[in-house]
Amino acid sequence: MKRKLLSIVFALATAANGAAWGADVSYPPELKPAQQEAKAASLAAELLSRHHYKAMQLDDALSAKIFDRYLKSLDPEKIFFIQADIDQLSVHRTKLDDAIRNEDLSAPFAIFNLFEQRAVERFTYARALLKKGFDFTKRESYQFARAKEPWPTSEEEVRELWSKRVKNDWLRLKLAGKDEKGIVEILDKRYDNFVRRIGRIKSEDAFATYMNAYTTTIEPHTNYLGPRAAENFSISMKLSLVGIGAVLTESDEYATIRELVPGGPASLSGQVNVGDRIVGVAQGEKGVMIDVMGWRLDDAVALIRGPADTVVQLDVLPVDAGPDSPRKLVSIVRKAISLEQQAAKVSIQSVTEGKETRRVGVITLSSFYEDVAARQRGDQNYKSATRDVARLLDGLKKERVDSVLIDLRNNGGGSLPEAIELTGLFIGKGPVVQHRNARGVIKVESDARAVVVWDGPLGVLINRASASASEIFAAAIQDYGRGLIIGEPSFGKGTVQSVIDLDRIAKNSKPQFGELKMTIAQFFRVNGGTTQLRGVTPDILFPLIADPESFGESSYDNALPWVQIKQADYSPVGNLKVMFPVLQALHDARVAKDKDFQYLREDIAESKLQRKKNMVSLNEIERRKERDIQEARLISRDSKKATRKNAGKTVAGSESDPEKDSAQRDDGLQAGERKLAVELAAEKVRKNANDIFLKEAVAILSDQVNVLDAGARVAARAKQGFSVLQN
Repeated sequence: MKRKLLSIVFALATAANGAAWGADVSYPPELKPAQQEAKAASLAAELLSRHHYKAMQLDDALSAKIFDRYLKSLDPEKIFFIQADIDQLSVHRTKLDDAIRNEDLSAPFAIFNLFEQRAVERFTYARALLKKGFDFTKRESYQFARAKEPWPTSEEEVRELWSKRVKNDWLRLKLAGKDEKGIVEILDKRYDNFVRRIGRIKSEDAFATYMNAYTTTIEPHTNYLGPRAAENFSISMKLSLVGIGAVLTESDEYATIRELVPGGPASLSGQVNVGDRIVGVAQGEKGVMIDVMGWRLDDAVALIRGPADTVVQLDVLPVDAGPDSPRKLVSIVRKAISLEQQAAKVSIQSVTEGKETRRVGVITLSSFYEDVAARQRGDQNYKSATRDVARLLDGLKKERVDSVLIDLRNNGGGSLPEAIELTGLFIGKGPVVQHRNARGVIKVESDARAVVVWDGPLGVLINRASASASEIFAAAIQDYGRGLIIGEPSFGKGTVQSVIDLDRIAKNSKPQFGELKMTIAQFFRVNGGTTQLRGVTPDILFPLIADPESFGESSYDNALPWVQIKQADYSPVGNLKVMFPVLQALHDARVAKDKDFQYLREDIAESKLQRKKNMVSLNEIERRKERDIQEARLISRDSKKATRKNAGKTVAGSESDPEKDSAQRDDGLQAGERKLAVELAAEKVRKNANDIFLKEAVAILSDQVNVLDAGARVAARAKQGFSVLQN
């Protein structure tokens, strides 16, 4: 009876609000929880309550926190709900624990359904505003970040917010040179696509959103993974999957080929190209063709994937063909695909000073990947970050490089054993990391089989997005005095997660419950400290690009605290601290003269100023003035760069690079709205852009080699003089 009454209340509220926003609002179908989702929630709650590192009982107090985090995850900028909605939903504040315990998820789904309705209403209103146009002579501003603001108090207030939001979208396109007709077409399609995406949300999406509100309320790095998310996580760890070897993107309701994996079945077939659109998929040579136009991208991808050595047929609309043009039928045999583009990569950078040239080998590692299943079954060629790096180091030794830099920027972590084994390549046998479980038991992890592969000068480059396993590696290298840590302070994730297969616990033969990535321990450095909250502080610091208030462990309101334990029994292999002052002085002197480095500092300062301001003008004259100043600054920079590059040659009147210009200038468009060719060209420009931090990190390692060589020469002369005196 209570559930029936709740449905009536929501229906009345929706009907009243729908009438207020216009009769043409089309709401998505109501989502309802599946039976297996309720059971998965109950099973996950039992594990979290008993075995989590920070175990918390699922009670009314926790329910209230889950409620707040659930609303925050649905409407982080507070632009969909109004205060009356929050008041109405507050009846569930202390009852979300009962929803899980009683395996009745109607309450969290009712919240999600209301969110969907409000989202459709807001975007429908946004589309209606396009018919009226805007007055850009008014003096008004748009606040683009509202996470810390209160909920709008009324429909009038939320309409005002959306009016300014749409006005800002319109003005950006106008400043980019679009005419009124083009602006209306772009924005109408944008807002309509949002509504369409809302309509494609499934029960499992709502359930995952709610479950992650629960898990992250306990601790930031505990997550629920539905069956499909669990499969994708497994792919990211083992860097392999079975499919056709094509990266897809969604464009105009089509699943569009964005990239072909070299050597993959799709590439080798010669039948498909980047930009081709897949409109249908059939299983086997005689399978029924299923129309996938308008599908969610992940659903289309799931249909294209399948068992190895099986045939998938694709109904393909070629890249340059119109919607009604002839299509072609393509048959491709699925194969195991190795995602080599995500594996460790190597390059050699040279630094020349006078007559001396130093060569630094750079190994870029984007994750600590490992194919655990292949390793367990004894596959001699299993994929592993450590094995790949060891192979690359052997190659660098043959190239006789002077130093090695491990680039861990944007490496969010991965396998703990891989972090330990990778450290062993540089320090040999010895403790690498300590971890303490929920019972307080401390264990020291070492790589007893480690053999040093590289014993020369070493550096590790990190940034704010270097987390978890990256921090374990960087911290161990620092504590052992084995290498220089360079860059930004790292993320600050000092916890260990274990992935628990809920279907295995329930003894299900088919995956339906998903997985729980649960924090089970906290790790500590061998010196007894932890990277938790504070991260790894580099020996040579670079300017921090990311906003620490919104990115990093310290940005979480429920992060575990920084603590310290007894240091492990380890012996440093070097002491680089004595050369820090010299290296810092050389670094400071160099970047003071490096215009690109100074420009970067200016950009960081400007970004901080804009974040603090949190407002943009909606007055066209003011915005054009701001844009003109920004563009003049960039043009001046480019001119100065060209002058330096041409060593004094006249560059006035030289043509600009259109690809570079389009990559820098705000075109007012969002991801997926540009032509694929334009997106790929801009991505190429960004990829080939001068990597200022990498360049400086390589220069610092070259300095280190010079300092070490100078020290060796002094030591040799001292030793020689001592021998002469003795004789």
